[in-house]
Amino acid sequence: MSGRSRAAVLLATLVAFGAVVVPSAHAATRAPDTAVLDGARLQHTRAELHDGDPRLRGALRDLTARADTWLDQGPWTVVDKPKPAPGGDVHEYLSQAPYWWPTTTPTADNPWGCPYVQRDGQRNPEVDTGTDRQDVEKVFDSTYDLSLAWYYTGRREYAEKAGQILRTWFLDPATRMNPNLDHAQFIPCKYDGRAIGIIDFSQSYTSVVDALAILGTGAPGWSAADRAGMHSWNTDFLGWLKDSAFGKEEGAAANNHGTFYDMQLAALAYATGDKALARQTVLDARAKRIDPQIAGDGGQPQELARTRSWHYSTFDLVAYTRLAAIGRHVGVNLWSYRGPDGQSLFKAVDYLLPAATGAAAWPYPELEFHRYAASDVVHAAADAGDKAAQEAVRKLETPPGGDLWALRPAAEQLDSIAG
Repeated sequence: MSGRSRAAVLLATLVAFGAVVVPSAHAATRAPDTAVLDGARLQHTRAELHDGDPRLRGALRDLTARADTWLDQGPWTVVDKPKPAPGGDVHEYLSQAPYWWPTTTPTADNPWGCPYVQRDGQRNPEVDTGTDRQDVEKVFDSTYDLSLAWYYTGRREYAEKAGQILRTWFLDPATRMNPNLDHAQFIPCKYDGRAIGIIDFSQSYTSVVDALAILGTGAPGWSAADRAGMHSWNTDFLGWLKDSAFGKEEGAAANNHGTFYDMQLAALAYATGDKALARQTVLDARAKRIDPQIAGDGGQPQELARTRSWHYSTFDLVAYTRLAAIGRHVGVNLWSYRGPDGQSLFKAVDYLLPAATGAAAWPYPELEFHRYAASDVVHAAADAGDKAAQEAVRKLETPPGGDLWALRPAAEQLDSIAG
C-alpha cells in the first residue's frame, strides 16, 4: 500500500470514529427489511457502536477502509464492454465461461482460437477482459460495503456513491442492464449463453438486495423513484428467473448451482413482496437440496469431486447459510432440519471444522487451499447454535481485509470465486 493510500485509510478511520456517534437519525429508528441479513441485529449493532462498544471498533475500521476504496471507483455499466453480447444489444449482460480454453492460436479467420475445451478449476484469464463479469462483481461488492458503511457511520458520501453505482448499472436508460442473463458464461463458437451463467448473479446479488433495503431506511440521495425503479427491475429479474428456460434449467441443477439458484429466488421473492414464494423455496430446499446434496456424515459429494473441493464445499454452504437466513424471515428454521440419513447444515459445517481450524489437513483435491474460506459459514453455524462451531470460532483464520462478521452477519465467499 502506498503512503498516500495508508494516509487515506487512516483519515477515513478517524472520520468514521467521529461519525459513529452522530448517526443518521432516520436510520437509527428503523431496522432495514433485509432479505438475508437480520435487520434488527444490524440496528442493535449500530446502537452498540453508537454507545462506543470497543469490540466493534476494529471491524468498523476494516469496513470503512473497504468502503473508502470504492469512493473513487466506478460507476460501471454493461454498455462499456468492447463488444456487445450476441444479438448486438449493448444493454445485455455478457460473461464468458471461466474454465473453457482455446485449443489453437487465434487467427484472422479464427479470432477466438476455437474450438474451446474445458479444464475444470483452471480459470482462463481472458474471461476477465472484454465482458461484464469483473464489473458486475464490483457493483455487488461496492454497494454492499458502501451501504453498510453509511448505515453504521451516517457518512452521506457512502450512500451517495452507492446510489450512483446502482443507478448507473440498473436504472439509467442509457447505461442500464436488461433484467436477464441470457448471455452469461457464453463459450466462444459454441454457446451464446448458458443456464449455468446464472451463478454470476446468484452467488452475490443478494448483497445488492440487502444493500437496497439498507439504503431504503433513509439514505441521502436515494429517492423514492430509485426505490421504485429497483423494485421494478428486481420484479422483472425474478420473473425471468422463474419462467425462462435457463432459469428452469439452473433450478434443476443438483449441486451448488441449484442451491444458489434457490437462495437468489427466495431473496428476490422476499424483497419484492412474494413472501409465500420465499417461504416455499426454503421449505422445498430440505428434500430438494439437503437430502440429495449433503451426505449423512456432512460431506457434499458433488463438491468433493471437484478439483477445488474445499472452495466448492465452502461455496455451497454460503448459499445454504444464506438460504437459512432468509428462512428465518419467513418462519422456517432450515438449521433444525434433519434428513433421512441424518443430513443437516450443522453436519455439513462440522465436516469442515478440522481443516477450518488448522487441526487437520484437507484430504481432498484442492488447487488453491485457503483456510479462511470457511470462516463465515462457521460463524453462521455458531450463531445458529452449533456448539462445535462455537468452539471453533476462536481458532479461525482471519480473512483478508478483516473479519466483518459482527457488522454483516451473512456468509460471503471469502476466497476467490472462480465460476
